[in-house]
Amino acid sequence: MYQKAYGIIETLAPLHIGASAGEETGNLNLIFRDQFTLTGIIPGSSIRGRFRADMRLEEKAQAKNGNASEQDDQQETQEKLSLVEYWYGKDAKPGKADSTSEGLVKIEYASLLWLPIYCPGQPVVLVTCPALLKRYQKLAGKSIQKIEPYSYYVPRGIKKPERPALFFNLGCLPLKKEEAKLEEYTKEVESIQEYLVFVVKDTEMATIHDMGLYRQSRVALKPDEKTVAGTSFFNVEALPEGSILVFPIALRTSTTDSNPWDKFVNDSQINSSKELYFGGLESVGFGRTNVILKKTT
Repeated sequence: MYQKAYGIIETLAPLHIGASAGEETGNLNLIFRDQFTLTGIIPGSSIRGRFRADMRLEEKAQAKNGNASEQDDQQETQEKLSLVEYWYGKDAKPGKADSTSEGLVKIEYASLLWLPIYCPGQPVVLVTCPALLKRYQKLAGKSIQKIEPYSYYVPRGIKKPERPALFFNLGCLPLKKEEAKLEEYTKEVESIQEYLVFVVKDTEMATIHDMGLYRQSRVALKPDEKTVAGTSFFNVEALPEGSILVFPIALRTSTTDSNPWDKFVNDSQINSSKELYFGGLESVGFGRTNVILKKTT
């Protein structure tokens, strides 16, 4: 009934999706976190909304740039908007019963697969934990492989650490076993192959994650002088550039299309990869990502 796929998000700039500032957080704009590993996530609603809005904008632009008559343009636009409704469902209309419809696309939240962390001597290490690896294995349709904590993999051309440990800001963690199986999890994105990858314990991931977040203080200035406007001061945290996240996709098969994957990829115009913005603060350089969609094996 459902055709399974998954998406990969590589952050090309800091990515902030989360809560607004509040007194209870010390005026800090926090990102959304997974309840178990306490690592950053992108809610499924944010991904779905971005895909839906992008498809609608692309369709409107194509209709506007067409050479057909005005009447044909209007008809074409209506057909293209109904295509968005076909994939994502119809919006509720006030006063009309049963005006909504179920979309064919189901998207869950994106969790981290690899998080870049500064490490003297490397200088960047990509870190993950068994819980995050296991979720990726399941949604990508891969065989479940147990990867022990402190396993690592050094791609070809990368200098192997001279000491049997990695130093982080909060101390050292041992390099116990060079695990060739980790190479399988570095092939999805080319940039991953430029760094040493390292697996830590699930209980350690939250601390290392908070250590690696991008943080910035922001203010709003008065229009006529360089002073803060009232109390317009806040801090923001974001997933750093180079983070890799994964999310599952399910496409419900219809009576007219039993293999919707190729049509969805074509309609979304993500045949190989596509740059998309997620989250807030886009106007000041946040949220730029590269998205890759893949069919589950």
